[in-house]
Amino acid sequence: MAVWALGLNHTTAPLDLRGRFAFAVDQLPPTLHHLRGNLAAQTQREPEAAILSTCNRTEIYCAADQMATEDTLKWLAQTGGVPIQELRAHTYLLEEGHVARHAFRVASGLDSMVLGEAQILGQLKDAVRAADEAGALGSTLNQLFQRSFAVAKEVRSTTEIGAHSISMAAASVRLAGQLFEDLSKIKVLFVGAGEMIELVVTHFAAKNPHSMAIANRSMDRGEKLAAQFGAEVMRLSDLPDRLHEFDAVISCTASTLPLIGLGAVARALKKRRNRPMFMVDLAVPRDIEPEVKSLEDVYLYTVDDLANVVQTGQAHRQAAVAEAEVIIDAGVQSFMHWLVQRSSVPLIQQLNAQVDEWREAEMVRARKLLAKGEDPEKVLEVLSRGLTQKMLHGAMAELREADPEHVAQATHAVQRMFLRKER
Repeated sequence: MAVWALGLNHTTAPLDLRGRFAFAVDQLPPTLHHLRGNLAAQTQREPEAAILSTCNRTEIYCAADQMATEDTLKWLAQTGGVPIQELRAHTYLLEEGHVARHAFRVASGLDSMVLGEAQILGQLKDAVRAADEAGALGSTLNQLFQRSFAVAKEVRSTTEIGAHSISMAAASVRLAGQLFEDLSKIKVLFVGAGEMIELVVTHFAAKNPHSMAIANRSMDRGEKLAAQFGAEVMRLSDLPDRLHEFDAVISCTASTLPLIGLGAVARALKKRRNRPMFMVDLAVPRDIEPEVKSLEDVYLYTVDDLANVVQTGQAHRQAAVAEAEVIIDAGVQSFMHWLVQRSSVPLIQQLNAQVDEWREAEMVRARKLLAKGEDPEKVLEVLSRGLTQKMLHGAMAELREADPEHVAQATHAVQRMFLRKER
């Protein structure tokens, strides 16, 4: 089985390029179906596949009877509407053991913008669940991901990789605190009601802001989150008219187009008489038009802008990283050993089937001899000799070959299979 992964992340591709390849969880089943159908022409059957898509990365994991890396890149380029050579410059391609190492590092938080962050493990589990429900997972990728979860659990339970970690949510609050002297006096608007927004709301709520509001496409989900924190809930359609009321705006939705444009923010600033606005866009693709950053009284940060803030404390985690890499090394070796063993399964099945066929033939012959009244001892002798001859026939034929090199290889194989001493 060939295993490969193709991806782009916060270290290889700019935010706007990553945004072209962002897939919401509900988009994954049809996307996986399209990908597998596209690659099936290059492999003997539809490959196994899974797609991990977060604000920091999009990665495609595949397993098939043969590699189809170039076709995977071509499919991704077409899906995002990007020339293949441009995309190639911003992607990484991994094969075999390197795929396992990468997956284990991702699950453990070693490949994240926030070193040691735990959210990625949940996102990976969601991606695997979506692939499984879409019927895109097979035994190879299932093994890869289940082992990645086990490795991540061991890394987090035996090292301090998550210690001193500053999350995106905490970084947002820290930056807001640098702009506003007293966070208890500001009004905060959260756009979206997903997992990331819930984390950010939790961190801001701890600072007891003057008020909080949640705007979401689904009122039910928005109301549920607002009820947890005593926040107001509002419709997305009310956003343009009410934007000026808020000192801080944090947005993270799955929208494919910006929800907050330059014009809306400019009008809000005018109503605020140019009092500053703090804005954080945690979405990929963007929720807030990048041109907003050019407005004089707006302080707009994206996920990439938060990189320096979240790296604080990283030096304290380097020792834990070294410990985690040891655990990951062992996990990679174990997975590759399983993969090699799995490749022998079809041959083992064929061998067992052939031996059963020989045994059945000799049993039929023995029964006929017994039915004729032959001596049981003689029948047993005939049966054992027949089985022995059948089992050794192939080896004997190989040893009688004329080619000396072929005979030498056969001799070595026969010695290993038939003449080795029991251990």
